Amino acid sequence: MKKPASRNVTRRQLLTRAATLAAPAIVSPWALAQDKYPNRPITLIAPWPTGGSSDAVMRAFAESAGRALGGTVIVENKPGAGGTLGAAAMVNARPDGYLLTQLPLGIYRIPHMQKTSFDPVKDITHIVCLTGYTFGLAARPEAPYKTLKEMVAYARANPGKVAYGHTGTGTTPHLAIEEFAAKAGIELQDIPYKGSAEIMQAILGGHIPLMSGTTEFAPHVKAGKLNLLATLGSKRNKAFPDVPTVKESGWDTVTESPFGIGGPKNMDPALVKVIHDAFKKTLDDQRVLDTLDKFYQPVIYMDTAEYTAYAARTFAAEKATIDRLKAAGKI
Repeated sequence: MKKPASRNVTRRQLLTRAATLAAPAIVSPWALAQDKYPNRPITLIAPWPTGGSSDAVMRAFAESAGRALGGTVIVENKPGAGGTLGAAAMVNARPDGYLLTQLPLGIYRIPHMQKTSFDPVKDITHIVCLTGYTFGLAARPEAPYKTLKEMVAYARANPGKVAYGHTGTGTTPHLAIEEFAAKAGIELQDIPYKGSAEIMQAILGGHIPLMSGTTEFAPHVKAGKLNLLATLGSKRNKAFPDVPTVKESGWDTVTESPFGIGGPKNMDPALVKVIHDAFKKTLDDQRVLDTLDKFYQPVIYMDTAEYTAYAARTFAAEKATIDRLKAAGKI
């Protein structure tokens, strides 16, 4: 006699359920070994030379994060290419948490200017944002101008004769001043350097009259060796309350630059959380906060989701900026 169909269906369901219960759970390889991370030193790329403010800040983060992780985080300097060499190193790296990099603003801009080996959104896991740079334009004290407005008037009277140093073609200190110069109607001669330390040697040595950079100029301004003409943020820097922003001075240019830590694409979310939590904890470390204060860098925290969204927005916004500057013949 033929068995009822309903009974056959029930048996199949029971067999399927039994097979499901017997099957091993799918767990990522990293999750199985997460209690062993890190079992060797972690490399954190600082895409700038040694000796500058960025290097000092990254070393402070690395030391503190290493303690939080119960391991060692070693800073590896890879200067050049506008600060993009760290991002480029992520393309072929294993997503195992042992190679990380600082993510400066330039990584979202330079792919719109030239061919790069990486896509800053698709090829990088944005783990956590920690801080940001303050940009400014500083001059030697003997320069024939003491304010930004005076510098603009001098540059208009001497087109192409006023030179300024920056950290490389396509970097934020370069393009921020080019955008300002376009709005001010002046022509400046730009001179690229490999990093902050080289710029400081050049301006303090009298080789250039102006520099555009981050607050590595701050101690020299306080010592009277440099004159800070303006900062480039949306509001005045608390360390220099008497120095106006470029926007306050009459030109609508605002440049701010959050940065954080990233790794290769396809990182295990559990691993990302461990690294995120360790670096977030550094923001409670007084030694880290003291280092940030030394270089006048504010805390700018974004978690993984927020930082990932920021990266996509910024990549699109930088394209618009580059397209505008290309149309103006400035890059």
